[in-house]
Amino acid sequence: MPGAGRLTFSAGQVLTAAQVQDYLQDQAVMNFSGTAARATGIPTPSAGMVSHIGGGTVQVYNGTAWVALGGVPNAVLSNTATGTYTDGGTAYAYYTFTASGTATITTAGFADVLLVGGGGGGASARGGGGGAGGHLQITNAYLSGTLTVTVGAGGNGAIASNAGYGLNGNASRLGSYYSPGGGGGGMQRSSTSILSSPGSNGGSGGGGAWGGAGGSGTGGLGNAGGSGLSTGVNGAGGGGGANAVGGNATASNGGNGGDGLATSLDNVSTTRCGGGGGGTQGGTHGSGGSGGGGAGSPNNNAASNGSVNTGGGGGGGGLASGDGSAGGAGGSGIVIIRVRT
Repeated sequence: MPGAGRLTFSAGQVLTAAQVQDYLQDQAVMNFSGTAARATGIPTPSAGMVSHIGGGTVQVYNGTAWVALGGVPNAVLSNTATGTYTDGGTAYAYYTFTASGTATITTAGFADVLLVGGGGGGASARGGGGGAGGHLQITNAYLSGTLTVTVGAGGNGAIASNAGYGLNGNASRLGSYYSPGGGGGGMQRSSTSILSSPGSNGGSGGGGAWGGAGGSGTGGLGNAGGSGLSTGVNGAGGGGGANAVGGNATASNGGNGGDGLATSLDNVSTTRCGGGGGGTQGGTHGSGGSGGGGAGSPNNNAASNGSVNTGGGGGGGGLASGDGSAGGAGGSGIVIIRVRT
């Protein structure tokens, strides 16, 4: 019987099959590469068995399910899984939310979570690129109950105007977990005067314009935007990305957007949260950062939007004549939940 306790063996004692089973086999800590290997090795576990899964997870069988020591199991959702896969012998199910909804947790427990906020919008007319939405990945988040899922929309890019800031992106949420939107890009001038305009703060900061500094990113979730320059092509800074700061403008170029980060909770390595490129008046516009950042514009063509469900920042608008071009909109965010099955 499992859970037989401790037996003091006598020197020379011959163990019975039952003693080997009860005291050695059923009460040993068994090591497996993953949950799939454990299911093959122990098709009918007994209550009290303890196993170690590669990577440091120790679980005990409670008579119904394998649960973490302390009694906390892996979370179970009643939502329909987007997909399943096995990695390193461990079986996973993942749930991808590209729009707001509800996650229903039928068994409270641990899960891995990715929250990407909406990207910031780019400014118009030599405007700064939008900052990427915040990139928050949590290992072993504790989930319980019915949770509201909010997928943050990207911030609007400024309209074709000589006085338009990009708007900040919106936050993504899963219950109490939260990832902010990206900062909007700074504008370069108004209809009456030249302005030094910083980018807005956010998950990652928006790019600055006309000598303005880039906005600040949120620690651990993103990076600062680049600075604008008031000489040469009057380039603006690129928005910050999850993995790099936005580029500063030079005398001939707008700043590039900062690069994003790759994650693979859904078994596909995907880079998200790239910053938007800065716009210019001639010269070379800033490119969007890897992970959905939109490119800036060097003329009166509209800048590129951040890609949908990446949290990428929108590109900054350019200027050739008149009011110049509009800034690109930030890309919407995404929420992914992954559980061990």
